[in-house]
Amino acid sequence: MTQVYFEDVAEGAEIAQLKKNCSTQQLVLWAAGSGDFYQIHYDKDFAKGTGLPGLIVHGALKNAFLGQLLHDWIGERGTLRKFGCAYRGMDYPAQDILCRGVVKKKYSDGGKHFVELDVWTENPEGKKTSPGTALVTLPSKS
Repeated sequence: MTQVYFEDVAEGAEIAQLKKNCSTQQLVLWAAGSGDFYQIHYDKDFAKGTGLPGLIVHGALKNAFLGQLLHDWIGERGTLRKFGCAYRGMDYPAQDILCRGVVKKKYSDGGKHFVELDVWTENPEGKKTSPGTALVTLPSKS
């Protein structure tokens, strides 16, 4: 894992992307692990009966993907201080979900080096389906 340093980060810069593609098996495993057994995530007939085109990916799973994006980016010496996202669109199994982020602001305070980010999941059509924000601290080279 490569370590990113505060000095190397620029406001407006995009961080490395993460691509995910859920199988229906992953949705069942997530349901079991999270306790979210709402049938729209694993029962295709039920999902269609509610008016959906098919199964949808759990919002909390997309949140976890964004957490992975941030964890991978900050490296071993970075710290995730605050993070959250909203569920604003549906994503589907066997479809690429692109996890992205951009540096919104960076500043130092009390010897710590903070970076604020906008993060989101994006469907193949480029629509942001789970927009969010994060605050991280990064190590300094000095």
